[in-house]
Amino acid sequence: MTITNYIKFDSDEFTKATGTGLVSTLDRDLDIKVVPFTSDNPKAPTHRVFAKSPRGLDIEVGGIWKKLSNDKKPYYTLSIKGLKLNANLGRFPGQDDEMVQAIIPWDPQD
Repeated sequence: MTITNYIKFDSDEFTKATGTGLVSTLDRDLDIKVVPFTSDNPKAPTHRVFAKSPRGLDIEVGGIWKKLSNDKKPYYTLSIKGLKLNANLGRFPGQDDEMVQAIIPWDPQD
């Protein structure tokens, strides 16, 4: 079975980790690369997300943001504008490796 909708980070310290992954929908598969991003803006993403253009160029397609739950626990969200994808990141089912994060889509609230 092929694993889809995941990011594998190179470290469990996510804010400094790079990663690669795959986002699959009914009409496309998108290989992604995740790179840490540093900013003084508190609303800035922690990571930038890139995919390859048809000519093989790295194109920024989205970002990952660190947020706090109502219980003040940190979690990460992913947004890829071209796919209109919003998702949370969480442990991939059946995986013991915390560096493999599932991309769990959700619909934006109006």
